[in-house]
Amino acid sequence: MNKNETRTDTGRDGRAWPGVSAPLPFGAQAGEGGTWFRIFSRHAKRVWLLLFREAADEKPYAEIEFDGERDRLGDVWQRFVPGVGAGTHYVYRMDGPSGDGNAFDPRQWLLDPYALAVAGSERWGDEEAVRPGEKIRSGRGFPKGVVVDGSFDWEGDRRMRVPMEDAVIYEASVRGYTAHASSGVAAKGTYRGLIGKIPHLQAMGVTTLELLPMQEFDEMELLRENGARRGLRNFWGYSTQAFFAPNGRFAAENRNGAQVREFKELVKAMHKAGIEVILDIVFNHTAEGGPGAQTYSFRGIDNQVYYMLEGEGGKGYKNYTGCGNTVNCNHPVVRDFIVDCLRYWATEMHVDGFRFDLATILTRGRNGEPLANPPVVEQIADDPVLRGVKLIAEAWDAAGLYQVGSFPNPRWSEWNGKFRDDIREFWRGTPGMLGTFATRLCGSPDLYAKDGQGPRKTVNYIASHDGFTTADITAYGKKRNLANCEDNRDGDNDNRSDGCGKEGPTKDAAVLARRERRRKNLLGTLMLSQGVPMLLGGDEFARTQQGNNNAYCQDNAISWVDWRFAKRHAELETFVREAIAFRRAHPALRRRSFFSGHAAPGEQPDIRWVAADGAPMPDWHRDVAVACRIDGRKALTGAAEDDDDLFLAFNAGKDEAAFELPVEAKGRKWRLAFRTDGRKEEGSGTSVRLGGESLAAYVCPRG
Repeated sequence: MNKNETRTDTGRDGRAWPGVSAPLPFGAQAGEGGTWFRIFSRHAKRVWLLLFREAADEKPYAEIEFDGERDRLGDVWQRFVPGVGAGTHYVYRMDGPSGDGNAFDPRQWLLDPYALAVAGSERWGDEEAVRPGEKIRSGRGFPKGVVVDGSFDWEGDRRMRVPMEDAVIYEASVRGYTAHASSGVAAKGTYRGLIGKIPHLQAMGVTTLELLPMQEFDEMELLRENGARRGLRNFWGYSTQAFFAPNGRFAAENRNGAQVREFKELVKAMHKAGIEVILDIVFNHTAEGGPGAQTYSFRGIDNQVYYMLEGEGGKGYKNYTGCGNTVNCNHPVVRDFIVDCLRYWATEMHVDGFRFDLATILTRGRNGEPLANPPVVEQIADDPVLRGVKLIAEAWDAAGLYQVGSFPNPRWSEWNGKFRDDIREFWRGTPGMLGTFATRLCGSPDLYAKDGQGPRKTVNYIASHDGFTTADITAYGKKRNLANCEDNRDGDNDNRSDGCGKEGPTKDAAVLARRERRRKNLLGTLMLSQGVPMLLGGDEFARTQQGNNNAYCQDNAISWVDWRFAKRHAELETFVREAIAFRRAHPALRRRSFFSGHAAPGEQPDIRWVAADGAPMPDWHRDVAVACRIDGRKALTGAAEDDDDLFLAFNAGKDEAAFELPVEAKGRKWRLAFRTDGRKEEGSGTSVRLGGESLAAYVCPRG
């Protein structure tokens, strides 16, 4: 077919369309008799569609030029192509003006931003499709969109809608969770392999699985460099090529869009097991990087719309991300693209929410300035389709805009980096942390007690993919990132960590026991705190990254979950599982409102603080041990039924601390739930003696 060929445009209902059709939806929409192809470009003057039968084809079997009059409506270029159906591969070419921020190159193949699947390398780590040290304009090494048959039997599946305050989030990588030889699954490193770990997630009591970026990205992008990093791979995936497409190399069968079906199978299986799926999504930058880097899509389609530009003639990119470019998120066209993408994952793929990487980029205006009421943030929060999905912001960016506690929309929850830092500091014995520790335990009201917000606003965590694992927090005071080939310059230097008496691996039994106790203290505090806990996958059995705190490029045993640790650290796993079960059993730990600390005459307050050694109140600036009594009545917690009362004791000092247990009416007595100092006794019945560097949780049943 060529541009002069006579054709009939046929819609999805099979009827002929006179001229152009409605300009939405974007992407490749297969229907009866053929496929509609629609793409946005405001500044392009010519657009071509290239069609391929196979992913490896270096030349198209057809190239169709769009007619600038007949095939364009506003900024939408569209064409119905008869006879084209699911499994067809395609790219675009575009030509247009030069200068003023444009980057058109008619030789450059372009991936459809709305492609629902991408075909390229069939195997993870395939070097054959990469030209080392070169940009790729066309040919086998360039990824192609795939026309997808989206039919799937969901068997009545719907989004789960676990209340935010009831969630226990578990962060994991699709590949890294089962790639290790010890994983025991058949399809290692894939969506199907992850399904094989559902029994473990259920046993842990996880409600919500948060996946590191699994939209299409190129793990081989470092091979195009000329330096030492050429031998490394992009393991984390924070370098998106196609935002609507699940990564094909995470699929056991990576052909003709099968990855879409396999991802749906994963979501359906998780939902049947009672587990939500939320996605870590990266709208702040793309895989195209800065000037001179590889073009895949946005740069060649409409550079000045999709990116924040700077410099003479718009030749450079504003770089608030540290990754070479910044997406122009509050441009109306880009806002619509982002919302369309989220709607697709929520409706067609049934995901339950999103964690937004470097989310403060979404709050920057078109010139990079922070906005008080950023349109895209509000649009996502109030979109009628997205109501009910979880929205979690990483509320900072690489240029220093830090919005933890001030992200400008009350519907969004936030990764609470201050919780991470302050809890680490408390448990490594830093003086003067008691008051801050208590504030974090209470859900960080200093950050979120405003505008009717509650503890569900804070997503608490001790460790995430970015930084030390919890095991490494207790084993290393300094990062060990030499394997990243950046001379140990990369990664955070402020880890709030130490080796508990030794640096790195050791056989010292006393040091190992202290490390294990501190891990329990850190993770136990996480589960006893108000807010939403997030656990890093493998932390429950002391997964280590050997001191690497920036393992973005370590596609190996440094990053993969080693399941042999589950046996080696079975006691820790049991403790974490029991701590999660304790949290889920007690709505007093999952309040929707902050503690008031006040009480009517003759009543107990919702929380009452107790100092060690009989002191009436803690000295918040000097003490290192504290306990609190939490009232479990439904009138105070907001739960449907009364909960037990709780007594939580924390001792960051090296010496033993003694606490008087509160006296309860009607003969009610306290019983031990768990403790980390290794002691079995519950105290004298009226007091508890808590060993150094440990915590304990007690329950006073109402029934």
